This record gives sequence, C-alpha cells and structure tokens, in this order.
Amino acid sequence: MLFDLFGFGPIPYLKRASIVLQEARMARIEHQAIAKHHCALARMYTERVKRLETVVCRSGPIAEDSLGHPGELASPYSLDRKRGKVLTSN
Repeated sequence: MLFDLFGFGPIPYLKRASIVLQEARMARIEHQAIAKHHCALARMYTERVKRLETVVCRSGPIAEDSLGHPGELASPYSLDRKRGKVLTSN
C-alpha cells in the first residue's frame, strides 16, 4: 500500500482527522456564541435608534446659533426643567 511505503497509515491519519474535527467543533461553538452576541447588539442598537428618533422627532427642528452650529437638545433623561426643548448657544 502506498501509505505504508512512507510510514503513513490509516491510524495517524484518523488521529489527525479526529483532532481537526474537535477543532472544527470548538470553532463552531465560538462562532455561534459570537453570532448571538452580534444579534443582541443589533437589537440593542435598533431600540436605541427608535428612542433617539422619537426624541429628535418630538423636539421639532433644531435651532442654530449665530454661527450656524446646531443648538443642543435637552436630554430626555436629564433632570433639566427644559426637557425636550431646543436650546441655543449664546
């Protein structure tokens, strides 16, 4: 047999195949975990975009100061009394 001529037999080949199989299984598990993480991040950013769009749409147009810079929106999460109003810089 050709394998026996060079010192290779089916047993070392099967051992190597077994090691490669185990590595492939571990890689699959790692990639599945990473995919779940990325899916969770995508959901989180989708919710964040919806919240920010609501804040921006509720506030109306953004005022600009005399230099043309956009004004600052009061954070909907702050304790500021002017919540939701557009503020302009002096």
